[in-house]
Amino acid sequence: MAELKVSRGRRLPSESVDRDRGAVRTAGLLLIVLTAGAYLPSPLYPDYQRLFGYGDLVMTLLFATFALVSGPALLLCGAAADALGPRPLVRASVLLAAAGSLCFLLADSTAVLFAGRVGQASALGAATGAAQSLIARHRSRSARIGGPLLVSLAFAGGTALGPAVSGVLAQYVPGPLVTPFVLHLALLAWVWRRLGRAVPAAPRAIVRPCLARPSIPAPLRPVFCVSGLNGFLAWAVVGIYLALVPALLQRTLHSDNPALSGAVLAAVLGWSLLAQLAAVRWSAYVTQLVGVTALTASLVLLAATGATSLPATVGSALLAGAGHGLAFSGATTAVDARTPADRRAGVGSALHLLFYLGSGVPAVAVGLMTIRTPLPAAVGILSWTAAALGALALALTYGLGVSGRLNSRSSAASPASGVRASGSCRPRSGAVGPAGPGPWGA
Repeated sequence: MAELKVSRGRRLPSESVDRDRGAVRTAGLLLIVLTAGAYLPSPLYPDYQRLFGYGDLVMTLLFATFALVSGPALLLCGAAADALGPRPLVRASVLLAAAGSLCFLLADSTAVLFAGRVGQASALGAATGAAQSLIARHRSRSARIGGPLLVSLAFAGGTALGPAVSGVLAQYVPGPLVTPFVLHLALLAWVWRRLGRAVPAAPRAIVRPCLARPSIPAPLRPVFCVSGLNGFLAWAVVGIYLALVPALLQRTLHSDNPALSGAVLAAVLGWSLLAQLAAVRWSAYVTQLVGVTALTASLVLLAATGATSLPATVGSALLAGAGHGLAFSGATTAVDARTPADRRAGVGSALHLLFYLGSGVPAVAVGLMTIRTPLPAAVGILSWTAAALGALALALTYGLGVSGRLNSRSSAASPASGVRASGSCRPRSGAVGPAGPGPWGA
């Protein structure tokens, strides 16, 4: 048998594949653990409120802190990941998340809770663009689940796991305000070890000395704007239910059981995960159209019932979960397919900024409106407003799709274009979006 000779400094193909898989798995785990940590406090806020005696306005500000901090962190760290490589950013994200969990673990005042939220928001801001870039760089093009879908699954999975695990631990394990964060710190330590082995340092050739101002390439802007609106709506609708469900359960069932609240919130994101997996072969255009339609329908149902019926609210929440998964994954796939490889971290961070704002705005709006308006009325106003936004998003998505099909036919019919008509809508292996010259293409 002939010996296989490998020159110094070069890896065998199998070693390279294993290294790529390890980097992708570690980046996905990082996103899950960080997102779960950001949502760990959700079922615990009533306990903190009783412990520290703050009002609903402070609760609203705690929600708002995450969106206000994560926005600048996303834009700054996305550009930094493109300039310096992802490894420094993902390591910094673990340290920031650990600081956030320590604040909640040792909290003795409301100020420490705010510090914890700043740490959690900064951690996700630092990691989002870097992890997305890592997954895109090391993900095999022949994989059944493409990089953008894997990122959206990781976010939805972490969002579901956080409140579910925290609620169960708070209800059935001693130390309800301690145990969830001890577990999170242990998971962060495990991810830190994996990062050291699986995430390569950036080659000197791609490290740039200056940070570029985050910007969206001109050809990408129409798709970015429409997809960003769809993703914003998806997370805004989920944000409504994240803010609504605990209060509704307490009012309807006279129960403040954190395990029940966490389970309902996890079920919403569970439907999101199932919808994303079921639509893995759909085009980004169809995925977003169906998703936004489901989101709008759920909002109309919620507004019509006024959040006074528990079965109707839970049913609309599950419909919203499915719509969230489709609109969110379709948006990330459409944008990623048109983004230059060296701009993925910055563009991905800018897109996720819209998602984070969507998840934070409804909680803040509900909290502010309930100061002078009963909860059902506040939910109704917000739901009708969001439903109108959903109708606008549907119209824009459909219009961009029609425009893209017309442009594709025009390009295919032109001999000078060099594009064959038969190839204009052929999907890449493992990708959700179609390839070709249209705005939803790869």
